[in-house]
Amino acid sequence: MKSILVVCSEEETFRKVRSCFSSTFRIAQSANKQGALDTLAKKRYDLVFIDINMLDKSTQADGYKSALQSFWQLYPSIEIIVMSPQEMIRDAVKAVKAGASNYVTYPLDPEEVKLVAENIQELKVTQSELEYLRDKFWDTDWLDIIKTKNPIMKDVYEKVRRVAPTKSTVLLSGETGTGKSVIARLIHRHSNRRENQFISVHCGAIPDTLLESELFGHEKGAFTGAVRRKLGKFEIASGGTIFLDEIGTITPSAQIKLLQVLQDGTFQRVGGEETFDAKVRVLAATNVDLKQMCEEGKFRKDLYYRLNVFPIEIPPLRDRIEDIPRLVDEFLKKMNRVNAKQIRHIAPQVAEAFREYQWPGNIRELENLVERACILESSSMLTPASFPGELFESRISQITPPVNSTITLAEVRRKSLEETEKRYLKALLSRNNGKIKDSAAMAGITTRQLHKLMAKYGLHKEDFKPV
Repeated sequence: MKSILVVCSEEETFRKVRSCFSSTFRIAQSANKQGALDTLAKKRYDLVFIDINMLDKSTQADGYKSALQSFWQLYPSIEIIVMSPQEMIRDAVKAVKAGASNYVTYPLDPEEVKLVAENIQELKVTQSELEYLRDKFWDTDWLDIIKTKNPIMKDVYEKVRRVAPTKSTVLLSGETGTGKSVIARLIHRHSNRRENQFISVHCGAIPDTLLESELFGHEKGAFTGAVRRKLGKFEIASGGTIFLDEIGTITPSAQIKLLQVLQDGTFQRVGGEETFDAKVRVLAATNVDLKQMCEEGKFRKDLYYRLNVFPIEIPPLRDRIEDIPRLVDEFLKKMNRVNAKQIRHIAPQVAEAFREYQWPGNIRELENLVERACILESSSMLTPASFPGELFESRISQITPPVNSTITLAEVRRKSLEETEKRYLKALLSRNNGKIKDSAAMAGITTRQLHKLMAKYGLHKEDFKPV
C-alpha cells in the first residue's frame, strides 16, 4: 500500500495525513469527491482518506453504499477510510457498515491514522483469501476451500450449506487452529446477510473489564476513562453477523447480557438505560467443552443451550491428513506471492513426516511451518533441512530399531553407521530432487560410488522426485 489519495477541502487535514507517512508513499489531494474520481480515473491509488461530508449520502435506502459505489466501480479493491467529526460518528459507522474499511475522527491523531492504515495493509497482505472473499458463489471462489477428501469435513461442509441461509445461531467447536474462523466466514458469505458486516471478536484477547464495553458499547461517564460514547460490536454489526471466538472465556456478567441478546434480541450499552434491538446473527466458537464447564458451574446452562442451536464440530488436522497436500499447496502459493519465490514441491521425506506428525497446533501450525521453511529454503523444493527437527522425531523413533544387547559393540557400531549413512543419503537425494550428479558432488564422492551406496541401501532416484 504505497499510494494514498486524501479527499478534503482543508489543507491542514491533508498536511496532517501526509505527515503520518514516509516519503516512499505517493500522496495526493482532491478538494471534492468528483475531483477524486477524476484523479482515480487517470491513476490508481491503494487507499482513500475521505471527509464524510464529501460522500453526499444518498437519500435512498442503501445510504452510503451508493456514495461509495462510484469508487469501487473504478477499483473494486480500493480501501476507503472515512474522516469524521465527533458529532457525526454515527454516520461514520454507517459508512463502515456500507463497506468503508474504517474511520478516524477529527482532530486527526497521527498515531490513530497510522494504526488504521497499517491494520488495513496487514490484513491485505497476511490474511488468507479464505477470510475476505466477497460476492462469490459457493462453487467458484470458495471451491478450493470446500475441497476435501475427508468424510468428516464433507459432513461439516454439508452442515454449513444447510445452516448458512437460516438465521440460526451456530456453535463451532474444535481445537485451536482447526479453522473455526474460516468456517464462520464461510457461513456468513453464504447467508442472506452477506452484503452486511462480518464482525469477529476474540473474546479471550479482551480484558474482562473491557469485554462488555467492547461487545455492547458504553455511554459517556459509564466508568473511569469513558470520556465519550462508544458503539459496541453488536451495534456496529447490526444487519450482519457477529462471530464470538473463544466464547468460553467471557465473564459471568457478559454471559447474562449475551443471554439477553439471544433470548430477547435486545441489549443496553454499559451505563445506559436505552434498549437497542440486536439485529444480528450470532456465530460462536470454542476450543473447550462448554457442556463440561456448565457442569462445573463455570458457564450458564441457559446460555449454552441458546448458543448450541446448531453445533458443528471441526476435526483436528491429525484426523484429516488426506487434506494436508492440498493445504500445503495453498500455503505454498500464498508464500510464493509474499516472498517472491518459486517453491513448488515438498520432499518425499517431508510429506511422509507430515502424515505421521500429530499436529497439536493443527492447520495454523502447518501454515507456520510452511512459512518458516519457505523463508529458509533456497531451492525449488522444501527439504527436511528447512524444518525443525521435532517434526521428524516421531518418524525417527518409529524407524529406529530397539538396541540388541546380545550382539557385540562392533556390530552395534556398524549398524548405527549404516543407519546414519542411509538417512544422510535420503536427505541428500531429497535435496537434489534425485539428481545423481548433483548429489554426488555435494557428498564429495563419484557418481559410481553413489550408485553403489544406493544399491546397498535399496534407494532409487525415482523415489526422490518432487511430489
